[in-house]
Amino acid sequence: MTPPKPAQHDTFVHVRGAREHNLKNVDLDIPRDALVVFTGISGSGKSSLAFGTLYAEAQRRYFDSVSPYARRLLDQVGVPAVDSIEGLPPAVALQQHRGATTSRSSVGSVTTISNSLRMLYSRAGQYPAGQPILYSDAFSPNTPAGACPTCHGLGRVYEVTEALMVPDPTKTIRDGAIASWPPAWHGQNQRDILTTMGHDIDVPWKSLPKKTREWILFTEEQPVVPVYPGFTVEQVKRAIRQKQEPAYNGTFTGARRYVLHTFANTQSEMLKNRVSRYMGSAQCPTCDGKRLQRAALSVTFAGLDIAELSRLPLKRLADAMRPTADNSAPAQRKLAKTHPEQAVVAQRIAEDLLARVSILVDLGLGYLTLERSTPTLSPGELQRLRLGTQIRSNLFGVVYVLDEPSAGLHPADTQALLRAMDQLKAAGNSLFVVEHEIDVIEHADWLVDVGPLAGEQGGEILYSGPPKGLAKVTASQTRRYVLGAAAPVKHVPRPLDTWLRLEGVTRNNLDGVDVAFPLGAFTSVTGVSGSGKSSLVTQALVELVATQLGQDVEPEDAEGDILERAEVVASGGRIVAGGDIVRRLVRVDQKPIGRTPRSNLATYTGLFDHVRKLFAATRAARSRKYDAGRFSFNVAKGRCETCAGEGFVCVELLFMPSVYSPCPTCHGARYNAKTLEIAYRGRNIAEVLGLTVADACDFFADDAAVLRSLTVLRDVGLGYLRLGQPATELSGGEAQRIKLATELQRANRSHTLYVLDEPTTGLHPADVDRLMRQLNTLVDAGHTVIAVEHDMRVVAASDYVVDVGPGAGDEGGSIVFAGVPAKLARHAGSRTGAYLKAVL
Repeated sequence: MTPPKPAQHDTFVHVRGAREHNLKNVDLDIPRDALVVFTGISGSGKSSLAFGTLYAEAQRRYFDSVSPYARRLLDQVGVPAVDSIEGLPPAVALQQHRGATTSRSSVGSVTTISNSLRMLYSRAGQYPAGQPILYSDAFSPNTPAGACPTCHGLGRVYEVTEALMVPDPTKTIRDGAIASWPPAWHGQNQRDILTTMGHDIDVPWKSLPKKTREWILFTEEQPVVPVYPGFTVEQVKRAIRQKQEPAYNGTFTGARRYVLHTFANTQSEMLKNRVSRYMGSAQCPTCDGKRLQRAALSVTFAGLDIAELSRLPLKRLADAMRPTADNSAPAQRKLAKTHPEQAVVAQRIAEDLLARVSILVDLGLGYLTLERSTPTLSPGELQRLRLGTQIRSNLFGVVYVLDEPSAGLHPADTQALLRAMDQLKAAGNSLFVVEHEIDVIEHADWLVDVGPLAGEQGGEILYSGPPKGLAKVTASQTRRYVLGAAAPVKHVPRPLDTWLRLEGVTRNNLDGVDVAFPLGAFTSVTGVSGSGKSSLVTQALVELVATQLGQDVEPEDAEGDILERAEVVASGGRIVAGGDIVRRLVRVDQKPIGRTPRSNLATYTGLFDHVRKLFAATRAARSRKYDAGRFSFNVAKGRCETCAGEGFVCVELLFMPSVYSPCPTCHGARYNAKTLEIAYRGRNIAEVLGLTVADACDFFADDAAVLRSLTVLRDVGLGYLRLGQPATELSGGEAQRIKLATELQRANRSHTLYVLDEPTTGLHPADVDRLMRQLNTLVDAGHTVIAVEHDMRVVAASDYVVDVGPGAGDEGGSIVFAGVPAKLARHAGSRTGAYLKAVL
């Protein structure tokens, strides 16, 4: 019998017949043990190939080797649409998602450095005389053994005070003195009840007796009394004497009781946010805001307790670990003589901590602290933290799939990122990177360019090979940017004669900064990661302008439990000029446009309202008396009841990934059969939602209202998205551009200040040029655009640049330069200047 031939192994991953999303039956060979970068314009199919196909298949194969019971506990992806993939190693995905949104999740917990630090304090900390050794759990604020009993490990205590509930004591109760009471009818009900009880609601709050004020605000009693809406105290007394029938019997609720009960029980996030305004916080008096029990805080290392050490920037934390790691600290040498076993433990843990922290410092994250909460980090910062953790893990033979790791990075920090990826590759791993940044693309060993366009016009492999070979691919949109063939940025500067001036801005690492922004111009704010750009623009500037305009601004880190959010220190500073010119403020950020599949591009932009009215106006709809609500998949009369308008049903398979299959009744259409019988220009409502923005422009060419919205969406580079694309499938960059498009379609003549946070995130250079044209239309219309930005082509095309730095964290926070781009390119003290010079 002839023995079977041994399997032939080469150094490539072979993909055959990939059809995930818009991929068109793709065949592809890409090398292992290399840095492979997937490029192409936004929506071309890069992520469908890297994550939807390669990573999904690697994960599926791994899960096949796991026990059925364990598979039930894992978050599994579905089976990718591909014929075969050969030569694919195990894969680790490092994506730009936040994960946990609670402030108890921190830099220390994401990197697991806090675990080692707790062990260091437990085993090698300096204990007070006579105190027993504590286990590492005692040094965690998230465990019963460690959490301060007063604040439960939050570091702050919360109370509802008179000053918070009654911000203006000169007002009367009728005029809304008790701001914490509910608005509309429910608040009026409480006022009518007080009138029945004999309280005068038409005198200033401060004129009421103290005992009365305290009872109204803080009583736990809930008396039930007859209510005569609109009556005065005397009229109520007369009505009761005459035994007049009341409108109803009302139950009184004290103002504090209402706040606390609503916060604890409401399902409405909006209502919870409203009442949280009246819950003041203060530093916990027991632990002084350090979140731990006193016993744990009495243990020190390098003269600091664990909370103090966790508040050091990582760069300084590394300095604190170094003397113990290399045995140069006097305390370490002394310990080696008295307790040698303790000295060995301290050195080993400190060595490990130093190595792990040093990697993060090298990645440009030295300004972060271990206690910095996850919701306050950018997606780019989170991804680099995970990348640093993987470098330290010393895995071998793994494919790392990265999603735009340069997002949010200054060009100077990108060099550190490239060094980190080289480390992973040198350790025997492969890197498959979805990326738009030219520096990363040029650093690749192998390029896979997907296109030529987006959505249905993409999904093809234009090129796969070494970077220099891209020069011959004329269909590639990436080619001219990589090869330097793209023309230098030319910009006609606008006059800078009106200014918005801020003085004394204090926020995070900014301390008394004075800065001015030209109005009616495009300004880029630059600087290395952590320099203070966002603190200046998206926090301090936004809050100062919003306060002047009387607008409410949602905090940037408004995620997770409201009471667990890190306290936001009020910005110092004031507007000294130009504030009277700004009539409106719009902050365009990267937060999701919705958190469920029921929210989509069409609903968010208001486009769907017009479309539904068009369907309701058809002859067939009018004959059946169908109104616009009939064509909403959220309304019972129009939606499919089998899937409740979701379009799919979920089948739980226990130890296999849950299967989401089209609804057996509506087959994914989301509507019931009667609704789908109504057609507008030959298409039913489900078919219209299935159109891409680009196709919908042609379909609605004769309808000005709908076409205006669609044209703007197409012009900001979103022509490939479907009208009904669920919000949950959109990236942060796509969400931001949808918000921008929604603003652009509004005909607003008042002077508006647009504040954007890295609007080019997730954009191919060709799409960046397209976006800039749209932003310039806003400025040409007399508005002001201020953008935090790292893309040098955007900076070069700005009217004005404010460079923050010079470094990160406590080494930043100053205005290094403010002026026109050409002068910044020659500024020796700016880390941005040299990179800007290359594109001018």
